[in-house]
Amino acid sequence: MSKRLFLRSMIIIGIALFLMSCQSNETDNLNNASSNDQIENNEPANNQTDNTQRNNSTDKFNEQDNSTEKTQLSEMSTDNWEVETLAENLEIPWSINIHDGTVYMTDRHGHILEIADGEVERNEIDTSNSIEHTGEGGLLGFILADDFSETGLGFAYYTFQSNDNSLLNRVVQVEKQSDGDWTEIDVLLDDIPGAATHNGGRLAIGPDEMLYVTTGDANSPNDSQEESNLSGSILRMTQMGEVPSDNPTEDSYVYSYGHRNPQGLAWNETGELYSSEHGPTAQDEINLIQPGNNYGWPVIEGNQTNEGMEEPLIQSGEDTWAPSGIAFWDNQLLVTGLRGESLYYFNEDEMEMIEVFQGEGRLRDVKYQDGAIYLITNNTDGRGTPQDNDDRLLKLTITD
Repeated sequence: MSKRLFLRSMIIIGIALFLMSCQSNETDNLNNASSNDQIENNEPANNQTDNTQRNNSTDKFNEQDNSTEKTQLSEMSTDNWEVETLAENLEIPWSINIHDGTVYMTDRHGHILEIADGEVERNEIDTSNSIEHTGEGGLLGFILADDFSETGLGFAYYTFQSNDNSLLNRVVQVEKQSDGDWTEIDVLLDDIPGAATHNGGRLAIGPDEMLYVTTGDANSPNDSQEESNLSGSILRMTQMGEVPSDNPTEDSYVYSYGHRNPQGLAWNETGELYSSEHGPTAQDEINLIQPGNNYGWPVIEGNQTNEGMEEPLIQSGEDTWAPSGIAFWDNQLLVTGLRGESLYYFNEDEMEMIEVFQGEGRLRDVKYQDGAIYLITNNTDGRGTPQDNDDRLLKLTITD
C-alpha cells in the first residue's frame, strides 16, 4: 500500500470513530434529560437502581396507608359518631381505665367501678383515712399497674381530712381483693396540699414506666412558684413511690411547677408529655411539659410572658374550656371540656381547638382504644345540669 493510500485510510477511520462518538453522546444526553425530567416530576427514572425503586414504592405505599387508615379528627363533628351508653346513673365519675374489655372507673364519693357486658359493680375501697368528698375533692385519679393481670395492683389519688381538719391529698397503691373490693396497701406520697377546689388529681404511667401525678394550687396560688412545694405541680415518681434519680431537682418529686390546676396527662407517639390546665375563669391551657420548667402561674396567665417561664401551646383567651382528661388518637390530641361541654381536638398545626362532639353536657375524662373513644359525663358534680340517667359512660365509634 502506498504511503498516500495509508494516510487516506487512517483519516477515513478517524472520521468514522468521531461521528460514532458524537452519536453516542447525543443519546446519553437525551437519556439523562429524560431521567432528570422524571425526577423533577417525582416519578422514578428508568435507570434508577432497584433499591431506589423499592424505596420509592414503599414510601408511596406508606403514604397511601396513612391517608386511608388515619382518622382526620379535624373533619369530624357530632353527627359523625355512633353513641352507645355503656353505663348510666353514675355519681360523679372521675377517671377511666380499660383492661381486657372491662372499664374501671373512680367516682368522687370513693368507689371503684367495674363495667363489663352492661353490668356495673360499685366496689368499696378500704383506705387509711376516710375519703373526703368536699367540693372538688374525693377519690380522683386512678390507674392500673402494668402487671395488673398478675398482681391486681393499681394506684389512686384521694382527698382526706388531716388531724387539724385541713384537706390534704395522697397517692396510694391499692390492691383488688377476691370479693371485688379494693384495699390500700401502701402510701406512696402523703400530705399533698388540698382544698375544696384545685386538687389536680390525674395519675398516669408514662412510657418511661414512671408514675406521674398532677396537683392543683389548693387555692394558694403563690405556692405554685415554690419548687419545694408539692402543690401546683406535675410530680414524677417510681411505682414504688421513690424519687427517680433523673428527676430535674435532686431528691424532689417535682417534675414541673407553676401550674394552677392541671387535670390531664398524655404522651404523643414520640414520647412528648402534654397536660391540660384550668385557667382563672377563662385562659385555660394546653401545655407541652419539659422537666424542671416553670409554667408561670400566678405570675403570668393567658398570652402573658416572663423570662424563665413557659407559655402554653394554646390558651382559650376569653373562652372557657375547663379542660380535664386528655388522650391521643393517631397522634391527635383529644381534650374533654367541662364548662365547654365538648370533646375537642387540638389541631397543633393550625393552633386551634375544634369541637368534634357535644350535646352530653360536662365531660370529665377520655380514653381511646381499638378505634373507639370512651367518655364520662360529669353533670352531677354540682355545676352541671343533669339529664335523664346522668352521669353516663359513653362509647363513640365512627358511623359507617
